[in-house]
Amino acid sequence: MGTAENKELARRFIDAISKGDIDTIQRSFADDGTVWTIGTMPISGTFTKDQVAMASRRVLELFPKGLKITITGITAEDDRVAIEAVSKGTHSSGRDYANTYHFLMRARDGKIVEWREYMDTMHANDVLCGGD
Repeated sequence: MGTAENKELARRFIDAISKGDIDTIQRSFADDGTVWTIGTMPISGTFTKDQVAMASRRVLELFPKGLKITITGITAEDDRVAIEAVSKGTHSSGRDYANTYHFLMRARDGKIVEWREYMDTMHANDVLCGGD
């Protein structure tokens, strides 16, 4: 796959998150694909494809009106795609959630093999994890 196809994979994946399309989220990953999230929050660490699907279902519960992620910049080289994005949503607690991200995706054969997520962890922990 070339850089254009890899960028499209990243766009489809972000769109699936925004739509709550768990099937597309899960199908986007290679069987050995992982997601790594920065920080020491309860939602930080490295997660498998199946764990990502479970977490995606939880996001739907936490954001009943959806969590919209908008790409603000995207660059690709070889098997890597760098994505800048912002999110906006209302948490089930009624609190507003808006974060700024950098995602780094690595692809193989049209599937995500690695997704790395960088964000404002203090804000994420406060809203998503109750500050724990």
